[in-house]
Amino acid sequence: MDAQTLIARRVALELRPGNLVNLGIGIPTLVANYIPPELKVFFQSENGLIGTGPIPEQGMVHPHLTDAGGRPISALPGASTFDSAMSFGLIRGGHVDVTVLGGLQVDCEGHLANWMIPGKMVPGMGGAMDLVTGAKRVIVAMQHAAKGKSKIVQKCSLPLTSSRPVDLVVTDLAVISFPGGQMTLLETAPGVSVAEVMAVTEADLLIPETVPQMRI
Repeated sequence: MDAQTLIARRVALELRPGNLVNLGIGIPTLVANYIPPELKVFFQSENGLIGTGPIPEQGMVHPHLTDAGGRPISALPGASTFDSAMSFGLIRGGHVDVTVLGGLQVDCEGHLANWMIPGKMVPGMGGAMDLVTGAKRVIVAMQHAAKGKSKIVQKCSLPLTSSRPVDLVVTDLAVISFPGGQMTLLETAPGVSVAEVMAVTEADLLIPETVPQMRI
């Protein structure tokens, strides 16, 4: 199983029936592929759609149906469209149950940095600032390291997305949470040891006595 699939499958297990869920660009968009049909969740795109469906088949793309990153999507029966003011009213009003976002860095206090202008790794802030601040639960889905450098850092060197800490980080190596504000290792990926996770993690990790294998 490739790293992105592993991350997306694990994040999908965090969603609950009836959740209103926002998926960011990148790895988070894959989460929708691993939601069992019997689990009724509602996906929201901040450009104004609740009830997003899978990527349309070739020839069935509608120019007005895109996600927040501009990629084609479909709308499920019963979907609702609205303007950006309504969309961000939902986000800022605390009505989004879960947001899943990509990340460039997460620090030991759970602060997320997932945008930067120099070099244009991503186009800009987008709705991430509002989502991290307004969603009831924030999950970061990202690779544990990039170009040999840990993305789980002691202190973010990139601009913070929000002063609010995230709730959960799922990487290709581990699941990490922040009970009591302490970065804690919850699970390790299949075939990955605690020592291997620590070796590629810059931040100080609290290691419980027992760390189970990642649920997928």
